[in-house]
Amino acid sequence: MAPALSVSQITTLGSSFAEDVDAYSRHGFAGIGVWELKLPDDRDDSEPLELLAESGLASAAAVPAIPSILPLPLLGGPDDPAERIDAYCRSVDRLAAFEPSGLVLLTGTGRGRDPDDARSIVVDGLRQIADTAEQAGVRIGLEPYQRDGGDEWTIVNSIPEAVELIRDAGDPPSVGIQFDVWHLWNTESLFDDIPQEIDRFVGVHVCDAREPTRGWADRVLPGEGTADVPRILAALDAAGWDGLYDIEIFSDDGTFGATYPDSIWALPPQESLGRAREAFEECWSGATTPTVKELR
Repeated sequence: MAPALSVSQITTLGSSFAEDVDAYSRHGFAGIGVWELKLPDDRDDSEPLELLAESGLASAAAVPAIPSILPLPLLGGPDDPAERIDAYCRSVDRLAAFEPSGLVLLTGTGRGRDPDDARSIVVDGLRQIADTAEQAGVRIGLEPYQRDGGDEWTIVNSIPEAVELIRDAGDPPSVGIQFDVWHLWNTESLFDDIPQEIDRFVGVHVCDAREPTRGWADRVLPGEGTADVPRILAALDAAGWDGLYDIEIFSDDGTFGATYPDSIWALPPQESLGRAREAFEECWSGATTPTVKELR
């Protein structure tokens, strides 16, 4: 059975919310991963919500404007974790109206803080966010961040580390895990982690890793990089993932501009979306459904 495909809006960086909804629908995608940065500055979401409802697109993982508890490089927002947590909780209340499969949450960097203090801040913040999410009727997807260079972005790099952090926060039912191929493809225990924790997954981001990379925002379409995307898709399918497979491509050197001629962000959406679908389908065709045991 063919999987349901969606597109995370960062993939078509230069397009508006309305343009994305139209383009994703016309290209036959089943869903959209809403990014708050594409919603109205005045927070009047009546038009985006109407467009989404009329399109019939399902709602994949949404990404808040301030997506972490501790600060992140380049993405802005306040330095004070308390202010960031408050902002994230406001985003939970706002994005809940779009009925996403989950809301992406990064821990942020522990740099410049005692590791125990950083973890304590994140655990406390996770509890607060979990309470807000439960009241709003949505789930949070804690996203482990790529180990290579990840210390600028996170205090957890793998699924087991994310699970341990969630348990430290009391294992609230409103908090799960956001799976991302780019972040996890080179995790040694990945093909054990997937079946063990599949029930925690609230979303799946699909992309690939360029080698050599040009920076944190430089990713390629599935099958065009060094990750074994077909094997990962097979593992997810064998473990029972039946949600959206959300294409999410950052495509540059971190400057959020199409500065390379081969950047996906430099392409018109009709071309980038067509290429994304073809790339995923080619990987899926190679993703037979062996047992999890056979994948190890």
